[in-house]
Amino acid sequence: MGRLDEELERWEEQVLRPALSRFPERRERFELERLYTPLDVTQSYEEALGFPGEYPFTRGVQPTMYRGRLWTMRQYAGYATAAESNRRYRYLLAQGQTGLSVAFDLPTQIGYDSDHPLAEGEVGRVGVAIDSLEDMERLFEGIPLEQVSTSMTINAPAAVLLAMYVAVAEKQGASPARLRGTVQNDILKEYVARGTYIFPPGPSMRLTTDIFRFGKEHLPEWNVISVSGYHIREAGATAVQEVAFTLASAIAYVQAAIDAGLDVDDLGGQVSFFFAAHSNLLEEVAKFRAARRLWARIMRERFRARNPRSWMLRFHTQTAGSTLTAQQPENNIVRVALQALAAVLGGTQSLHTNSRDEALSLPTEESAAIALRTQQIIAHESGVADTVDPLGGSYCVEALTNRIEEEASRYIAEIDRLGGALRAIETGFISREIQASAYRYQREIESRERIVVGVNQYVTGEAARGQLLRVDPKVQEEQVARLEALKASRDTARVHAALSALEEAARGDANLMPLILEAVRAYATLGEICDVLRRVFGEYRPSAAVT
Repeated sequence: MGRLDEELERWEEQVLRPALSRFPERRERFELERLYTPLDVTQSYEEALGFPGEYPFTRGVQPTMYRGRLWTMRQYAGYATAAESNRRYRYLLAQGQTGLSVAFDLPTQIGYDSDHPLAEGEVGRVGVAIDSLEDMERLFEGIPLEQVSTSMTINAPAAVLLAMYVAVAEKQGASPARLRGTVQNDILKEYVARGTYIFPPGPSMRLTTDIFRFGKEHLPEWNVISVSGYHIREAGATAVQEVAFTLASAIAYVQAAIDAGLDVDDLGGQVSFFFAAHSNLLEEVAKFRAARRLWARIMRERFRARNPRSWMLRFHTQTAGSTLTAQQPENNIVRVALQALAAVLGGTQSLHTNSRDEALSLPTEESAAIALRTQQIIAHESGVADTVDPLGGSYCVEALTNRIEEEASRYIAEIDRLGGALRAIETGFISREIQASAYRYQREIESRERIVVGVNQYVTGEAARGQLLRVDPKVQEEQVARLEALKASRDTARVHAALSALEEAARGDANLMPLILEAVRAYATLGEICDVLRRVFGEYRPSAAVT
């Protein structure tokens, strides 16, 4: 590299300096170096990259990537009632969507039925209301679950919703062993980034590992957890923090599974991840590649996993909701296209593209179709899916990949020093780091150090907004009426027996999934099941340290 050092010095003196005197560089925030050369990439190809489908998976988890099969186009959707959401799913599948992704309303996410006082005004607002197996049956009516992959963004009551899904599949005559999909089941990030927790961390981790064991025994094709960096990033984390805090949580889950008696290779192939894609395309591509390489090393070196599938970081991506603007919302189409391109260039396994109007409301059918078409255009017209890891070997991308891996590794080491992810959450370390990053980001926007088009620069008078999706206020009334009718028609004795058996098991150490599944089959409601667990486990109340 000696000759290159000399040539770089010559270029800086004879070419760069005169150019800077004539055209000074923009006075903006630069997170990249002016120029990258082989001097910035010192690792060997075999050590840092390797070949796709092989350790350390920097270049992708499949040997042919999208030349063999495109990523799953999985639009996150759900609102109002199960019947209304079912119509949206059918529409998206007809438009070429290749997987389902269920959004649940806030009462469902925190384990309340639609008739609970705390559900008032929230039923069906930000997702679909699911109170019982009857609602889940209606949600997937006419959709054969053996033939579609389904992702469910649900955490604290994940065991209950997964049980409902299995019960619907059984009623369709489907074998649980053939079901494909993901349940988020990532409770740790709820305590620092999202807030839809119910139980304290200890019992929550028990429910998480109960799903792990149930999945190993009954759902071999199912991802039993999707460790989410998306919500951490949406709360204000940097790209490095997103990788570090997500993998730190994943380390905690793997260790909890081992402590519960599972072999690391029994779990490793059923762990998936969920990341955000922001608009800094090069940084995002490097982030995904760094996360993949770092997780491979963690699983092989730290946990001694032997199965190469356990080393693979397989992930879903969602474009960044926090970057969408209410001002000039049509610009969001461009933002989403850039972010989706970053996810594809970074090697995602499935992708949701946000809609242009999501800073204002839930997406209309037209907006959802444009978002899906964005993926399809990238897949079939851009050419980026025609070769594996097309940015691999870029001096800039490789240097960024190394930097993100190194900085994320330092964070993970600090979390280890604190006693692991759970302890780092309890002490407020992770929350404070995210809050500090979010504050810096907002200050950069306010000072115009960071330009957001249409918000702090290139501002125009607001044009009239198009049609927005509004959830009918009658949804709650109708949902409660259906819930009352269910309770009046079901076998009350069977419900009480199932809930009593669940409560007894919760006071012991048995796996709760079979008991929850039996309660679901009896048409016990989500709220009734969660209330039993609340009586046994209590409810989590955050301390001042983590607020």
